[in-house]
Amino acid sequence: MFRIFCLFLFSAIVAFDGYGQSKLKPVKIGLLISDKNAFAAKNGAELAILQANEKGGFNGLPFELVVRSMEGPWGTGAKEAVNMIFNDEVCAIMGSTDGRNAHLVEQVTTKSRTVFLSVWAGDPTLSQAFVPWFFSCVPNNNQQASALIDEICKKQYLNSIGIISDQEYDSQSALKSFVKKIKMVGKPDPVQFSVNNADLNFTDLLNQVVKADLKAIVLLVKPGPAAKIIQQMQSKKMNIPVFSTLSVLNENEMTNSEMKTMENRIQVTSSLWLKSKRNLFNDEFQRKYGNLPGAAATFAYDGMNLLVESIKKGSLERENIQKALSEIQYEGVTGLIQFDQKGNLSGTLILTPIKDGTPAILEK
Repeated sequence: MFRIFCLFLFSAIVAFDGYGQSKLKPVKIGLLISDKNAFAAKNGAELAILQANEKGGFNGLPFELVVRSMEGPWGTGAKEAVNMIFNDEVCAIMGSTDGRNAHLVEQVTTKSRTVFLSVWAGDPTLSQAFVPWFFSCVPNNNQQASALIDEICKKQYLNSIGIISDQEYDSQSALKSFVKKIKMVGKPDPVQFSVNNADLNFTDLLNQVVKADLKAIVLLVKPGPAAKIIQQMQSKKMNIPVFSTLSVLNENEMTNSEMKTMENRIQVTSSLWLKSKRNLFNDEFQRKYGNLPGAAATFAYDGMNLLVESIKKGSLERENIQKALSEIQYEGVTGLIQFDQKGNLSGTLILTPIKDGTPAILEK
């Protein structure tokens, strides 16, 4: 009986190719991205997997990244999450998507009792259901709104604020959080402006900003329009301080010239990124992909390392992975990562300029 058991155990972890040669069955981790062109998160996660395998994988078993795109008709994200769990047999899923698609993934992973780690969506409602399978290593919009208001109103004493937003899901989520938080601290309601992301000329908008005599602007739009607004503000010699959330740093939606436009002209929310880890990651990423990593790639890198560490500490059982992740204290490129009881990232946020597409302030 013992011999039969050993043969069964061996066959469970070994696969055979078409030539009869054996190879170890990989430990699969899923990555859902917004579309096929969202290479940043894929590259960041891929580098983390490569480094984990160079260190021996999981007890000699190699890790394997399974990437699926969520582009297509509404509901595609849920379908791809199901495929990952039941066809690809991933042991956990990481998502670099907007909040709307993240909700679809959360529903699937909750029902299947699979860990879902978000590395981009800031929608605070993702954690409000108190689902133990959901985690986020990016501060949510409520946390980012509090950091923005503290800096703008309490530290810089700028009480006449304008918000420029669009009609996208993530923008509206961030807007709702900001308005709610500013009411809670008893500050005046911000002046709200709405834009179309397809617009290239923001002259009328900026004229309204000047007319309103605003002392600060909060941009809650996509990276491309944000860069154009800042560029046109500069050409009009408008010296109003500009602030934004981390979503403005999505390098998948921003050219290098647009990224340069925003450097030192906008402050974003951030945790305290670790200098030594960031420098090492930047060097490795640039060596492999030929360019410096932006924010999306960096959060994906940290997120995949979190899942790898949780699997190593827990085992391949999904419940053990969830428990290990809930208890983890991990020093990544983006700083110390740990979670509260709802899976939100814990820690203090600061406001910092942008450099090379990422937060500029580093740990000394």
